[in-house]
Amino acid sequence: MKRDNNKLDQIVSESRRARDAREQGYREQALKLYPPICGRCCREFDRKTLHELTVHHRDHDHDNNPPDGSNWELLCMYCHDNEHQRHLEASKGHAKVGGDKGAAATFNPFADLKAKLEGKSKGE
Repeated sequence: MKRDNNKLDQIVSESRRARDAREQGYREQALKLYPPICGRCCREFDRKTLHELTVHHRDHDHDNNPPDGSNWELLCMYCHDNEHQRHLEASKGHAKVGGDKGAAATFNPFADLKAKLEGKSKGE
């Protein structure tokens, strides 16, 4: 049985185009910029579980995608759902008394990176 090389070439070409299009998306850009760690619960992700890591738009505007990633944070799907639920409740007037919007992400995976690379501890 003779293989149809033209059809195979077409499939490979379409696959490469699809990959290139995906790499242009903000999720792929964010995954290149940030380590695969949830910005809220600090859970780490590997290749098997990376699909559970989402990109959250800090200002909730999905069209605001600066190339430096300043409007993005990586959140696991549970923390992401929680963030959107809190935002929804706040917009409906169910926010906590005093206007508290909840705690912002405080985890910084790059904190003290220079000291760690130089072999120093935080206290030195």
